[in-house]
Formats: sequence, C-alpha cells, structure tokens
Amino acid sequence: MKKNADAVVIGGGVIGTSIAYYLSKKGIGVILLEKDDLASGSSGACDIDIILQSKNPGIHLQLAMESAKMYETLADELDFDIEYNATGGMILIENEDQLKVMKDFVRRQKDIGLQVELLSLKEASKIQPGLSPHLVGATYSLQDAHVNPMRLCFAFSRAAKRLGAKVYLGTSVLDIRVEKGKVKSVITNRGEIKTDVVINAAGVYAPFIGEMAGLSLPIKPRRGQIIVTEPVPKLVMADVLCAKYIAAKYNPNLLKESDNPETRLGVGLSLSQTRDGQILIGATREFVGYNKNTTHEALHAIVNNAVRLVPALRHIHAIRSFAGLRPYTPDGLPLLGPVENVQGFIMAAGHEGDGIALSPVTGRIMLE
Repeated sequence: MKKNADAVVIGGGVIGTSIAYYLSKKGIGVILLEKDDLASGSSGACDIDIILQSKNPGIHLQLAMESAKMYETLADELDFDIEYNATGGMILIENEDQLKVMKDFVRRQKDIGLQVELLSLKEASKIQPGLSPHLVGATYSLQDAHVNPMRLCFAFSRAAKRLGAKVYLGTSVLDIRVEKGKVKSVITNRGEIKTDVVINAAGVYAPFIGEMAGLSLPIKPRRGQIIVTEPVPKLVMADVLCAKYIAAKYNPNLLKESDNPETRLGVGLSLSQTRDGQILIGATREFVGYNKNTTHEALHAIVNNAVRLVPALRHIHAIRSFAGLRPYTPDGLPLLGPVENVQGFIMAAGHEGDGIALSPVTGRIMLE
C-alpha cells in the first residue's frame, strides 16, 4: 500500500468515489479507503432517484439543481453507462391540507428556478396511468431523473484510478493522527498513510471517523426499507413520491408523536422502475440505530400504502426486500467542508437520502 498522499478519502460510496474522481482529475494525489467494498453501504441499499422536488427551497435545492446539470454529461465524462435517465418526477397529493403545503413548496422552488408545476389528477394521470381516484393532484418536474447508484460508484472509482488515484478495499481506518491541531496521517489495518488532508465521506459511519480526530458529529443512521418486484413492462413513467413522504423527511417529531403505526414508521411512497423492469417500492424513515434488517410490519405498511395510491401495482409480485441506512442530520443538510480546530480534516457526509442526487456536486465542492 502507498505510504503517502495529498489527500485520503474515507468511504467507498457515491460520495467518496465522486470526491476521489474530481480530486484526481485536477492532479491531486488521492488514496480512497473503504473497509468493505464499493457501494457496500448506503449507496448499494437505496433507490435510484435523482429527485429535485423533494429538496427544501434554498441551499439544498440549489445544490441539487447544480448536481442535476452535471449528471447530464456525466456518463460521457466517466466513459461508463450509469443508466442515467431523465424520467421526470411526480409528488402525489392526497388531500386539501397537503395541497396547501405543496402549493407553497412549489412557489418557493419556482423562485429558485426549478421547473415544477401543480397538476390536477386528470393531468397527472395522463403522465402516470394507474393512480388512485381519491388523489387531488400532483406536482411534476421534468428535471427529475434516475441513475444506477452501484454503477455510478464503480464509474467514479474506475475513472479516478485511471487518473492516478489509489483505491484500497477491505481497508479499515483504525485511527487518525493529529498533532498540534493538524492532520498528520491515517492509520489503517494495512499500515500508516502520511497526509495533510483527510476527507470523511463515511456516510452513517462518519461519526466513528470523526471521533478519531476528537470530533462529535450530529449524524445518525435512519433506516429505509424497500421492496423489489418482478420485472414488468414499463409502468412507472416518472419517479413517484407522495407529499406524506416529504413531511416524513423534514418533520421526524411528527412521526414520533403519531398514533398511527404507519406514520410512526415514516412510510411514504417512493416508486421507480429500473432499466430491466423491476419496480422499487419504498420506503420508511426509522431511527433504529445500525439495524439493517427488514421487518414484516414495515413491508406490509409499504405495500398497503403503495397500492392505495397506485392501484395498478396490485397484481405485481414482490420478489425481495432490503434496507439501507441514511446518514441523517438534524437540519436535513449535509456537513460539507473543513471543521474548526482540526486543520486538514474535511467533512463530506450527512446527505441522508440525497447522496445519489448530490454526489457530483459534492465531489466538486470538495475539490474547491
């Protein structure tokens, strides 16, 4: 293993591999460390959405829109098929209360420049057949898209290595040596790497890396459970969420206080279809520590909610399920940039469910 680097990136998900690529592109000597395999954490246990509409108007949405622009040419730039598809996206609205909230959400998103509109149920059904007649409408944006997160990870990594980066898998970080408030080296199970810069892109495990440098990071794992169906002909015309899911994302206290078991699980519709025809149906937002098991209660709630909103799903067979952990932060924003008191220690974690959407722009921000 190489014994020195301009920068050491910790974490082999879409964030870490993106950073390794953008740094290598500018001639910075990078070593990327991953304790397991590429995309073995959250990046390999999530859906495929690049959704702009779910982002809070402000810096969050601005980051996502900048990232979305980068995605348009990313496959060609990386010379790898990442299964990018500008499908458009839709958020389903069930009642007048949700409609009122989403009207304000859309107005503020439009002010920032997002191409998004409110549709009646009739208009939404022309784009996405099979919707429930009880819906009052939907929001829709042509700027939403999706991508294969695992292929994205491999593409970033392969391109980074082509440009000179070293990627070491099965390599655990044991400690970070800090002297007089400055990063000096990273100690791994395979030896020590001297460096002045450490970039913490370890996702839900970022707090453990932070502890090694004497930092306490406000990142918590938040579980999401997803069901995968058999391959079927094209049914999901645009990536589909529901307004209830937006509420679950930004108001965890409302979930905790609810008497409804489904609400407490943070169940909300997330629907997308892969290139080979499988439909991903999600998801939950649960604080259960680092538990990545699926549960009968949650899967049952996900299916019931999905069929209630999109009855066309009723006769499709589910074939498997999985769960992943999102790196949650209290304000819903990732921690990006240098930290106080430890020179050379840079944060790039806490994206919660937006790591896929924000991975290109995060890599560029870390380069800057």
